[in-house]
Amino acid sequence: MKKMRENKKIKHWQIVSLLLVIYDFVAVLISYLAALWIRFDCAFNKIDRSYLDGYAKSILIYAAVCVIIFAAFKLYKSIWRFASYFELIRIILSTVVALAVYMIGMKIAGIKMPMSYFMFGIVIQFILTLGVRFSYRFVLLLRGRNNKEEAKSKVILVGAGSAGQMILRDIKSAKETNEVVCCFIDDNPNKWGRLIDGVPVYGDRNRIVEASEKYNADKIYIAIPSASPEDKREILSICNNTSCEISNLPGMYQLYTGEVSVSKMKKVQIEDLLGRDPIKTDLTAVYDNLKGKTVLVTGVGSIGSELSRQIAAHEPKRLILFDIYENNAYDIQQELRKKYPDLALDTIIGSVRDSRKIFKVFEEYKPDIVYHAAAHKHVPLMEDSPCEAIKNNVMGTYKTAYAAMAHGCEKFVLISTDKAVNPTNIMGASKRLCEMIIQAFAEKIKEGRAADIPQLFTHHVTKDIIASEKIEKALKETKTKFVAVRFGNVLGSNGSVIPLFKKQIEEGGPVTVTHPEIIRYFMTIAEAVSLILLAGTYANGGEIFVLDMGEPVKIDTLARNMIRLSGYKPDIDIKIIYTGLRPGEKLYEEKLMAEEGLKKTLNDLIHIGCPIPFDINEFLEQLGSLLEAAYKNKDDMRDRVQKVVTTYHPA
Repeated sequence: MKKMRENKKIKHWQIVSLLLVIYDFVAVLISYLAALWIRFDCAFNKIDRSYLDGYAKSILIYAAVCVIIFAAFKLYKSIWRFASYFELIRIILSTVVALAVYMIGMKIAGIKMPMSYFMFGIVIQFILTLGVRFSYRFVLLLRGRNNKEEAKSKVILVGAGSAGQMILRDIKSAKETNEVVCCFIDDNPNKWGRLIDGVPVYGDRNRIVEASEKYNADKIYIAIPSASPEDKREILSICNNTSCEISNLPGMYQLYTGEVSVSKMKKVQIEDLLGRDPIKTDLTAVYDNLKGKTVLVTGVGSIGSELSRQIAAHEPKRLILFDIYENNAYDIQQELRKKYPDLALDTIIGSVRDSRKIFKVFEEYKPDIVYHAAAHKHVPLMEDSPCEAIKNNVMGTYKTAYAAMAHGCEKFVLISTDKAVNPTNIMGASKRLCEMIIQAFAEKIKEGRAADIPQLFTHHVTKDIIASEKIEKALKETKTKFVAVRFGNVLGSNGSVIPLFKKQIEEGGPVTVTHPEIIRYFMTIAEAVSLILLAGTYANGGEIFVLDMGEPVKIDTLARNMIRLSGYKPDIDIKIIYTGLRPGEKLYEEKLMAEEGLKKTLNDLIHIGCPIPFDINEFLEQLGSLLEAAYKNKDDMRDRVQKVVTTYHPA
């Protein structure tokens, strides 16, 4: 009953429509009376009596007919605040039909009126009926323009093409926006000095800084989805010299689908200013290789989670997530379950340092491919706890790799870092040890002597498992391909400097940089994952894959760019403080040791580092001593590691 009462309640638009009906009826009466008045020199006393009688006999019927015709053309159901060209056409057509009906009706009734009566009358009627409807929109437009003049945010639109014009219309029509477009920037000289909907085209990209100062602009919207990466970078670099907040329309897709609006603009990310194009790789072979395979990912942080997403999207037989940190594991588990409900997904909480747990996982699931991302990665923290770096990174890798080899795994891909090259910190040295483990295992397998690899287990795996004929046979026949993937800093990953800078900027500063000259190589998570996946495809065993990451970036420049992109001025609005190099940190990272050469792969930007020779048997014996010292928490761990990793020179 309550719902029925609500349905019977008269709505606001119905009241407006009723008022319009009354208005139209009265407007018709006035229009044709005014027509007679104009026809007879604007003097009522000159109007012929017969014409007044003809008007009086016909006008009420005609007014009613007009209302019916207008209703038939749905003029009482339009939302006039959004009135457009289509509403105008409907008013014109309905007016023409009404005139025709009136003239024919008067002819049939035998009522004679002067032709000027009909002409003047229909023009006045059209003006009155059209005016009341479009005046509402006109008032709103004027009010909106007045509001825009008082707006706080002045916007420069880079790109006076289709996308830029759509953004302009969106800003003008959006009631809730507090922005006004002050000018366009476009490289087409034919547009310079001209107006688009009242907004001037100021000049080309080289006048962006000048325009921002002249108009005191607050924001720059880049709406050139078809521009090349080089052009976008150049424009972003110029915009970066202003104090404006910069946003970008992502790509052509929004233009094709008509989804061009302010809400579709994204803030320019610092990766947009990398000194190279994003690396695009053909991953068809990779995905074909993953299809139908059981894949294990250890450590599902930033890289591990993205690996899991890419793998899950390409029909693996089963995907196993393994991590000691339950929050990471839970987050990616829920995401993948929602997106891929049919995926055979197992999420296991455990440590790669636990020999029994690792062996149990391999025994139960028998993964075909392993991506080993589990590791301690924070340089300063590992400097304070060097034994933990050895336990987790080195021994965790050793135990996982041994279990993979003992259970017939096809490929084992280690996630390494450029910090493993000539390391100055224990984290980098531990990752170099991990690479050496991969190289040692690969060499032993090629020699057919995998069974000779020592069983370094602190958690004693029961003899009936590790010494079983099945395991012994597997070690003799194993063909596991071990490879490592080495890359630089990953933008936005856990521990990356980017999230830290963003947080510091949001808090009003200061932004902390360790040294004004410190430089790093950067890559995106997507690029890192592509490299890791390709490594598994190219693997023959023992390789260290290296990505050509372009030119390194100064961290100081990175910080200043991020401050500018956020709409602030470095050292004025947001201070930059130099804190000094942290323990184990060096000014630059290297991708390869000097002794390592480079071999090409099918991808010009992915190379293979030729491993430095070392005595594998001696190395495997030294690992046993390192393991024992690590679990006894010896204070001389750095000295012990330096004897094994000769390129390690503690800072």
